[in-house]
Amino acid sequence: MEVSIYDAKNKLSELVKRAEQGEEVILSRHGRPVVKLIALPPRKRVLGTARGLFREIDPDWWKPMTDEETEAFYRGDD
Repeated sequence: MEVSIYDAKNKLSELVKRAEQGEEVILSRHGRPVVKLIALPPRKRVLGTARGLFREIDPDWWKPMTDEETEAFYRGDD
């Protein structure tokens, strides 16, 4: 599919979607092809990339508060 740059300004999201679906989209200026829209391959997720960036301050953070901690919390004690 060939589209003029002038027309592509109004249809960019549609043209990108078509390129993502594998269709060849060429933008032309004054009837001459100048740009070809192509979709990039999907990025693969890499697990563990944030390892070591966070540290756990209290390993028991998930445990319920004791009655004393709850009372201190509502009193505003530190």
